[in-house]
Amino acid sequence: MLGRTTAQGLLDSGAEVCVLQRRPSGLACREVLGDVADPTAVRRAVRGQDVVLHLAAKVDVVGPWADYHRANVEGTRTVVAACRSEGVGRLVHVSSPSVAHAGRPLMGVGADDADPERARGRYARSKAVAEQLALAADCSALAVLVVRPHLVWGPGDTQLVGRIVARAQAGRLPLLGPGAALIDTTYVDNAAAALVDAVDACGPAHGEALVVSNGEPRPVREILVRLCRAAGAPPPHVQLPVWLGRVAGSAVDGFWAASRRGDTPPVTRFLVEQLTTAHWFDQRRTREVLAWQPQVGLDDGFARLADWYAAVGAPAR
Repeated sequence: MLGRTTAQGLLDSGAEVCVLQRRPSGLACREVLGDVADPTAVRRAVRGQDVVLHLAAKVDVVGPWADYHRANVEGTRTVVAACRSEGVGRLVHVSSPSVAHAGRPLMGVGADDADPERARGRYARSKAVAEQLALAADCSALAVLVVRPHLVWGPGDTQLVGRIVARAQAGRLPLLGPGAALIDTTYVDNAAAALVDAVDACGPAHGEALVVSNGEPRPVREILVRLCRAAGAPPPHVQLPVWLGRVAGSAVDGFWAASRRGDTPPVTRFLVEQLTTAHWFDQRRTREVLAWQPQVGLDDGFARLADWYAAVGAPAR
């Protein structure tokens, strides 16, 4: 979702775009099909380009470490090596605020250093390692700028909205605690616009990480209810104690790891922390460097999401 919207934004700006992914995109641009950890495919994709925008990643809450390491760590290493070998001068690396989240509330902070040792979950740890690799490559020949969009959502989203709606339809979306933790999210058009602006900002700005969000922190309860309403799904009506969620998350984590299941569990310790811990950010540095600010407010975003579901049909219960 984010990659496609960003690529289209670059095309609309007049850029000559090449996309690398595993399946055809249908976009009106040069396309290389392949895996981000395949050096040959990546070199072919970046050849002749001025800037590389690296969004590819394994995004999930379960799965073997080897899968996250290959896609997120080795994939980033491959992208950096291709930029160097093909003489690309600028790299915008897309990371995640989870790389600096150790389970405690993040309130009004900037882009703290990525910390693989303290990051929670395999996705966050692998992205933290990848961000460190990318920033370590920053030099006079290759300017590297890291952008961390936070909880990106919008029409067609399968990662956040799709999973929340599916659980709500199945009656498996409880509210943990009062749902009062304030959380920043990012409407997809705003995240894509920030990445397009980062392509231009990279060079003069480099060697640092920037957090991107709508800058409108809302309580978890409100976010869940409004996403469900937009999709015509029942909002959460069962409230569970936070301690029970943590116990259940730890138990499920252990069971999924022991049984090597590949499907998404109903709850994880990481998910409980995300839904019960405040995380919102100071974006003054981001807006200064990128000369960017969100154009689609959350209320407008929820309305657009509702219009999309009305057009495609709400998911069946």
